Formats: sequence, C-alpha cells, structure tokens
Amino acid sequence: MASLYFPIVGACMSQSYPKRTLIKAAAASSSAPPNVDLTPLDSAIAQKDSDAVKEALDQLREAGWAKQWASQPNISRRTTFLRELTTLGIKNAENLAIPSVRNDAAFLTTVVGTTGALGTLAGQLPGDWGFFVPYLIGSISLVVLAVGSTNPGLLQAAIGGFSTFFPDYQDRIARHEAAHFLVAYLLGLPILGYSLDIGKENVNLTDKRLEKVIYSGQLDAKELDRLAVVAMAGLAAEGLKYDKVVGQSVDLFTLQRFINRSKPTITKDQQQNLTRWAVLLAASLLKTNTTRHEALMAAMSNKATVLECIEAIEKAA
Repeated sequence: MASLYFPIVGACMSQSYPKRTLIKAAAASSSAPPNVDLTPLDSAIAQKDSDAVKEALDQLREAGWAKQWASQPNISRRTTFLRELTTLGIKNAENLAIPSVRNDAAFLTTVVGTTGALGTLAGQLPGDWGFFVPYLIGSISLVVLAVGSTNPGLLQAAIGGFSTFFPDYQDRIARHEAAHFLVAYLLGLPILGYSLDIGKENVNLTDKRLEKVIYSGQLDAKELDRLAVVAMAGLAAEGLKYDKVVGQSVDLFTLQRFINRSKPTITKDQQQNLTRWAVLLAASLLKTNTTRHEALMAAMSNKATVLECIEAIEKAA
C-alpha cells in the first residue's frame, strides 16, 4: 500500500477533488456553531494551498469548531521497548519492520499453480497439440518472472489487482490510510487529498515550509518526530487489528527518506528506537480516538471529500 505523499520526496499519486461551495456549517454539521463558515477551508483545499488550509483550520479551532485539529502538538521522542508495543495491543510487534510478501507470494503461487494444472490437462490433447499447448502455458510463469525483473511496477499493479480477492484487503486500505489522515490532522499537518484506489493508495500531506526543509536536508529532530509518527500511523493501525501488517513497506521507506534528510544524523540504534516510538505513539493516538478513526474510515470508503472527512473527525464523539 502506498501512503504518504509529499511533492518534494513522495512517489505516490494524489487524488484531486472538485471545489464544492458549502453554506454555513450550521447547515452542514449539527455540531458546528451557527456563525462558523467552512467555505474558506473548502476553497483552500480545492486550491491545494496548504498554508491557507492551516490558517482556515486555526481560525475554525479558535471559533470552537475544529477542536481536534493540532490537538496533539507536544510530542517528545523517548526510549521505547518492544514490550511496550505488545502491551499496547500491537500484534507480532517484533515483525513490524519486516516487509510482507503475503500478496506477492499468493499471486506467484496462483500463477504457477494454475499454469501447472492447465499444462497437465493440455498434455492430454492429441498429437502435436499435446506438446505445444503445455509448452505455451508453462511459459506464462516465465513471462511473469521476466516482467517482474524488467518492469517491477507493472508486476506490482497486477499483484495489487489480485490482492483485492483477499477479504481483508479493502478494510486494510481504509484502516491504513485513515490512520495517516487522522494522526496528521491531530498533529497539525494539513491534508489536501487522498486515494483508496488500487495502486494509488495515499494521503496527500503538503506543507510548504516542510517541503523546503526536507528538500534542503535540514529536517530537525522535532519535525522528524512529527513526520515519523504520521508515517508509522498506517502500520500501527494494521498492527492493532491484524496479526500481520501488509502495507508497511512504503511507510518504512518513507520514514527512511525523512531520516536521510534530517540533521543531525542519527545512528542505526536511534533509527530503530525512532521507529518503535513512532509506532507506539501513533497506536496510542488511534486507540484514544477509535471512534474518530472508524468514522473517518467510513467516510473515506464512501469517497467523501477532504472537508467531509474532517467533518467526520470533528463530529465523532
């Protein structure tokens, strides 16, 4: 699963949404005061202006509506032990950093098994057909392996499509991406878009100031900590629900890119501790905000706009 998207360092695709003009929040949200206008926020999101989104949310918070926005501003990294993740409810915490090959293995096993069975049946055909048809069918597996070697992206797209046959696939995507969205919102990072589409799963976080800092390789410890928690949120969400995490590879890669652009440089042991701490804090935030996470999952699964997703967070008890 692809996850976080920063224009300077990201590789995922973002989904844009048409601008929608909303009336006063009293009409759009029963929990909003009658004098609160969501139109500036809606306009800022439509224009993909992260500074304007932050300003609009700050004003809405002052007006008493966006109470969850940036409600967790003070986070501080500390030494974290593996048992703390287990105690919190993370399943198989010791395997969180090991990339999952479940979907890849299932896809390749199915291809090889299916072509093998068809080849055996085709061998019963009369005459030369019984030789050439099994040979052609058997070559399918070789073609798949060749594609994986020369064009991994194409193979991953095929694996992604195949993965939809897993009964937990859609829930994993929604749970994973909603976790990135919610944790970013709680920490005060503006969200401009998201996608749950196969091969394009992401939450689009854009902060102009952070972009410049990341690009220059001068990400300080405080900002690295914030980004690390958001990056590990999807992994944490899956770890709280499932015995095995499937969508952690891109998240871990994203975190490593942030680490590589941080100053001062941190050691391997510090990187491991940062990862554990970020997972622990993200999981803690998700458990504390379970109702909001579930409400956001439902909204995103129904292709709600970013503004509607924010409303879902703020309305949830």
